[in-house]
This record gives sequence, C-alpha cells and structure tokens, in this order.
Amino acid sequence: MPDQPPAQKLAGIFTPNMTPLDERGDINEAELRRYVDWLIDHGVHGLYPNGSTGEFTRFTPEERRRIVQIICDQTRGRVPVLAGAAEANVRETLRACEAYKQYGARAVAIVSPFYYRLSPGAVLAYFREIALNSPIDVTLYNIPMFASPIDVPTLQRLAELPRIIGMKDSSGDVAQMLRMMAAVQPHRPDFAFLAGWEAVLVPMLLMGCSGGTHATSGIVPEATRKIFDLTTSGQYQKARPLQLKLIELFDRIVYGADFPEGIRAAVELRGFKLGASRQPPNPEQRIDRAELERLINDLLKMAKSIE
Repeated sequence: MPDQPPAQKLAGIFTPNMTPLDERGDINEAELRRYVDWLIDHGVHGLYPNGSTGEFTRFTPEERRRIVQIICDQTRGRVPVLAGAAEANVRETLRACEAYKQYGARAVAIVSPFYYRLSPGAVLAYFREIALNSPIDVTLYNIPMFASPIDVPTLQRLAELPRIIGMKDSSGDVAQMLRMMAAVQPHRPDFAFLAGWEAVLVPMLLMGCSGGTHATSGIVPEATRKIFDLTTSGQYQKARPLQLKLIELFDRIVYGADFPEGIRAAVELRGFKLGASRQPPNPEQRIDRAELERLINDLLKMAKSIE
C-alpha cells in the first residue's frame, strides 16, 4: 500500500477501535475486518488501532502488530491508519514503528511513558529519542490520567522535530489545549491537534483542532461524522444538539461500567461480536443494554434528521 504524502495533515474523526475476540480469546480476524469495513462505510476519516479503547495493554506485542497489520490490509488505503505504538521502552517502541511503517500506517500514536511518573525533561528525552530514530511520522498522545503529562514547554520543543506531526489530547482540559495550540501552530501550521475527549469535540473544532479520536465513533460513526461536517462547515447551531446528546452517550458508556466494557456492549448493539474481555468480568457490574440501545437510536435519529 503506498504511503500517504508526508505533508498531508491528519484531519477528521479517527476511531480508536476495539478488537473482536473469538471464543478462545484470540483475535477474531474475520470480525475485525468486517468491523473495519463498516466503520469506513459509515463515514470515519481514519482508524486508530491499539489505543486505550482498543485495550492495547491486554495484548502481547506480537498481537498488537498483528492487529495493525490486519487493519492496514483491510483499509487498502481508503482511510489513513494512526497506529498506537506504545511499548514498554524506546527500543520496543521503535521496533513497532518500523513494523507499522512496513504495514502501511500513515503515522503512529505514542503515549508518554506510563507506570513511572516522569519529569518534563524525561518526557522530552523519551519522545526526542523516538522522533530522531522513527521511520514513520509520530503523533504524541497526552493522557495525564494514565501517563506522564506533556506540558506546553515540552510540546514546544518536541514540535521543532519534523518527524513529530501532531498530538492527541485526552485530558479534556480545553484551556491547556488552547495554550498548546497557541504555542505551536504559529510555527507549525501543519501540526495536527486531535481532541480525544467527546465532551470537547465541537468546542475544540471551533478553536482550530483538525479532528479527534473518539470511542463513540466506533459506535455511532454516522453521528460523529455529522458533528465534524457541521462544525467545520460553520453550522455550529446544528452541531450543538448532537454534541450534547453525544455527551449523554459518552457518560453512559464510560462512567456506567468498567472501561471499556460499556463501549464493548454498545458496539455489540450495532451488530458485532466482540467476545469477552481478557479482563475477568466483574460479577457486580450490570450494563443496562436497553437504555444504551435507546441512547444510540436517539442519537442516530437526531443525526439523520439534521440536514
């Protein structure tokens, strides 16, 4: 598959897809390929395998590579693939970057070092080492709740490296993201900012983000695509009710069950067999699928009714 032109800026809604498992708990390749086709047919701009929603920590390095290989093969260049390449150390991360480049991914997304809480200087050194040695473009993944945060001065210095082309921010902190955009965009207009928190999708698009990576796009891709199209075409008043309804769905799937079990249940309601998680089930957890289905249907009807 040919590479995307290096100058092409990441834009649109990228889906951090879940990976279906079969009855043995192995990757269900046929169902994953079917899910990829469905997402593309329903309007997503790109795919983002091995993200938090994709439970990347619950797969082996070999499985993570196989997931990206399957998705790149199935997309056949129809949409770009932003592949999660977070491994335990720089050496393994660079090996993943090399593999994903070979498979045809457009870029990789790499989370800050996790488990150990590192200083800004250590975060800078980590990403700098990757950027100077990666054969594929890199997007930074800022998710302070799970990993060492990326602050504004660190981002400014990292944005000086040509291989780093963007950042996904899942903090939900609008003010901090605006500070980052103000610090980087005047010098790097090609630098892509992707919002990773549903609740701020419309506000961040209005302020100049080029897109987002949202778990809900794996459930209601029609609605997230409609929100993107309406907002970027200046039809904010039409996008507003969809944004508010999307938050209602987001709250239900993220806060109503152990993450990402609410998302798993919602994707299954759209007709896919994801199988059981590798995390042993919580016997006390009850997901109200009827209510979840109602929210999904309400959002889809709303999206369809807006011209």
